[in-house]
Amino acid sequence: MTTKLDHAGMLAVALGEARLGLAEGGIPIGAAIFDSGGGLISAGHNRRVQQGDPSIHAETDAFRRAGRQRSYRELIMVTTLAPCWYCSGLVRQFGFGTVVVGESRTFQGGIEWLRSLGVQMIDLDSKECASLLGAYIKDHPNIWNEDIGQD
Repeated sequence: MTTKLDHAGMLAVALGEARLGLAEGGIPIGAAIFDSGGGLISAGHNRRVQQGDPSIHAETDAFRRAGRQRSYRELIMVTTLAPCWYCSGLVRQFGFGTVVVGESRTFQGGIEWLRSLGVQMIDLDSKECASLLGAYIKDHPNIWNEDIGQD
């Protein structure tokens, strides 16, 4: 019997992280990692602005917080924005089988590349994710333009 996963509920965790990042003065992108049954393993958010570290994307923050896993194949990466090439490489390198994307209108990233490699890509086309990041970009175009393609 296959359990139907609550992708919207999983995305809510990542959205909470995005809001936390925004409250810290950063770019509102969040991510979370779940097990195959939908249990939360870890969550994180983009901290590049807050920490001045270009490697702390939301996906990498969640990944680091998850600690070492025996296997990543059955894990689900959930992110509010399509993963950039850096984060897409992380998904590929560690063999995540599924990525749930909040939205890809603002940025396409490596969606098609990951799909071509057999990663299940689920794009929820969330208006909430798009409006949260869209408002940030409108208010901080210089920061977004410096970082475009980074997340």
